[in-house]
Amino acid sequence: MQAEDMEVPMIHNLNGNGDSHSPKGRDVFKDQQKESESSMESPNLEFEYGDTDTLTAELSELYSYTEEPEFALNRDYFEEDFRSHARGRRWVELTVEEQKAYVMRLLDALEVTDKDKRLKVARAILYLAQGVFDECDTEVDVLHWSRHNIFLLYDMGIFTALLELLSMEIDNSQACSNAVRKPAISLADSTELRVLLSIMYLMVETIRVQTEDDRPEWVVAREAFKNELSSPLYNGEPFALLLFTMVTKFCSMNAPHFPMKKVLLLLWKTILFTLGGFEELQEMKVRSRKHLSLPPLPEDSIKVVRAMRAASPPASAMELIEQQQQQKRGRRSRRPLVKQDSLDTYNERDPFKNDDARDEEEDPEDTDSGIEGEVDPLDRDVIIQPPPPPPLLRPPTERVNFPKGLPWAPKVREKDIEHFLETSRNKFIGFTLGNDTETLVGLPRPIHESVKTLKQHKYVSIAEVQIKREDELQQCPLTLGEEEVEETPAEILYLGMLPNLSQYVIALLKLLLAAAPTSKAKTDSINILADVLPEEMPITVLQSMKLGIDVNRHKEIIVKAISALLLLLLKHFKLNHIYQFEIVSQHLVFANCIPLILKFFNQNIMSYISAKNSICVLDFPHCVVHEMPELTAESLEAGDSNQFCWRNLFSCINLLRILNKLTKWKHSRTMMLVVFKSAPILKRALKVKQAMMQLYVLKLLKIQTKYLGRQWRKSNMKTMSAIYQKVRHRLNDDWAYGNDIDARPWDFQAEECALRESIEKFNSRRYDKSKCGEFTPVDNCLQSVLGQRVELPEDFHYSYEMWLEREVFSQPIQWEGLLQNP
Repeated sequence: MQAEDMEVPMIHNLNGNGDSHSPKGRDVFKDQQKESESSMESPNLEFEYGDTDTLTAELSELYSYTEEPEFALNRDYFEEDFRSHARGRRWVELTVEEQKAYVMRLLDALEVTDKDKRLKVARAILYLAQGVFDECDTEVDVLHWSRHNIFLLYDMGIFTALLELLSMEIDNSQACSNAVRKPAISLADSTELRVLLSIMYLMVETIRVQTEDDRPEWVVAREAFKNELSSPLYNGEPFALLLFTMVTKFCSMNAPHFPMKKVLLLLWKTILFTLGGFEELQEMKVRSRKHLSLPPLPEDSIKVVRAMRAASPPASAMELIEQQQQQKRGRRSRRPLVKQDSLDTYNERDPFKNDDARDEEEDPEDTDSGIEGEVDPLDRDVIIQPPPPPPLLRPPTERVNFPKGLPWAPKVREKDIEHFLETSRNKFIGFTLGNDTETLVGLPRPIHESVKTLKQHKYVSIAEVQIKREDELQQCPLTLGEEEVEETPAEILYLGMLPNLSQYVIALLKLLLAAAPTSKAKTDSINILADVLPEEMPITVLQSMKLGIDVNRHKEIIVKAISALLLLLLKHFKLNHIYQFEIVSQHLVFANCIPLILKFFNQNIMSYISAKNSICVLDFPHCVVHEMPELTAESLEAGDSNQFCWRNLFSCINLLRILNKLTKWKHSRTMMLVVFKSAPILKRALKVKQAMMQLYVLKLLKIQTKYLGRQWRKSNMKTMSAIYQKVRHRLNDDWAYGNDIDARPWDFQAEECALRESIEKFNSRRYDKSKCGEFTPVDNCLQSVLGQRVELPEDFHYSYEMWLEREVFSQPIQWEGLLQNP
């Protein structure tokens, strides 16, 4: 009950005015909001997308602010034990051999049966992993000793010992049943699990990150640890599977005390470490294309996106009303022929052209929720310009700021060339040649040129090659033989996840829903706050504010971990085999992932991205090195000085990328975006002036533009223009006009069923080794068949003569029939 009471105000807080608690704070936020919503004034967000935030930020997010007293507890248990061992010396003064001897002693002590003693030893190990901070003067020292100690702990085999303890805690039915019966679960219920998971997270995250001054033995240890985590060494399955089991157990309400934030963070970092991040993915893609003899990628997508600049967002509804009023007040004499200029004006923001075509572009029909029908006006300072001077007076440098070329090379699929030739042949010759893309007889010269251009930009994806290969294996299983499947970390993980894949996906989406700021607390929803709520609820206003910030931060970190985890799984499975990606995608779609992500974005997204749900002085390692200042309401409200919250912007981009992956080339899922009225929600997300986020929003708008109607396109010329500038062109894609709207009915079921059938054929061919296939080789040598021993039932000799009479002697044999040709 306490958890639910806490959850409601937090959601209200995020939906409303960010984190402003006082009238003064609200005024400041309104000013910020007004500034950010002005299409010219909002600043570009200097955000660099990557696999993770800085190491310090990633380590600090492991701990909730309510866990702060436990840092001192870890230190006290360590020092109590260490004092008796080292006789007045400090840890940092010991030689490596002495440190190893002490760690070995701790390892032995972990095996005691007394639960309390075991917990004390685990806390001492956690203090070592945290960098013996009491003996350090600066945060850099803490990180240095943490790194040194963690490689030492790994070398001594601590991770394997922790894994056994973790498995024991997961299977602890007594703790699970106690937690299920409890009316309110708090931090105290997950103490052992939190300590174990914290040490494991610190080990995975620290060893994963490479630094320039890594020792040679550390480089070797990193590779060994990576292989260990990705191999099926733990109970015959990779380590990630154990964490997935924890997630499903928690979501099925069988273990409500599991500290989900720590589990999800560890799961995400384990997948990131074992499978590889975005740059490793790019390298794997390049290698894979080379292996399949495909031409190299036209560009490095990571570099292209990082070089992009953000566009000015479309105007908000309030701005439109103000601008329309200003326009009415300051309207000059009308010019009759302005329509041909209007697109130019939108595209180039040319200050020397005025546009009075507003009356034509107002949108009376399409006014869903006051956003769908937004008219994108020119920027305010353009509207109030004086009449234009003669064209000759234009400054020559007027268009220097605009890119000289498009950021992406255009792409064409084989299917597009076939479709183009089929249409052309029908038009000029009157018949078609199927999939033939070489024969151009009888077609006019311009068609030859068009085909040549299309072929120049033809792009064959790895997925297309994999689908073609799979079709061949299905059709000719005997001639092509057994497929050799490389045992990559992604392949091992998929094989382990396959039996319970839908449960894992549903559990992750349940957690994402519970952590989304737009979700309302319900009595039947899962309680994700078990590992953040203290045993005693706050009594002062200051404590309540601190807990409120902690709860919001806790939810944001869960969203960050799940979004990054799902994106990594989709990208790695897609590279490994397209049907592995398709089955995960389909489970996500069937579990309502598309409306869930749209629901997530249906909030004040600028408020979410600029939320200040952090208290810098309480972040690790700052809080363990520096003296703690007295917390006041003002210091809590201050937050950090950044103009955006890294983790929230990272989460938003990840969710948009997932949505793009689910809907790309899927007609029925694109129609879901249209049906769920995603256009106004996505358009509001363009307010965030960050190039990468805008790119993925524009991609989602592009695929549904042709279905939104002429009026929407007419009213959103600025958005259309941004799509032209930023999104890759498909040479014969009619997205902007919608003349040739896909005539297929929106048959969601048929499309998904056909896909599911292909996935099931793939899975049964590659992974279902238990059942004998219909293509098992048959022994047709008479001697070896007759020489086989056949197990006969005990009573067979009693009925043998009767069987021989009935089945052999009394059956006439047509010998002539056997000799004739069939």
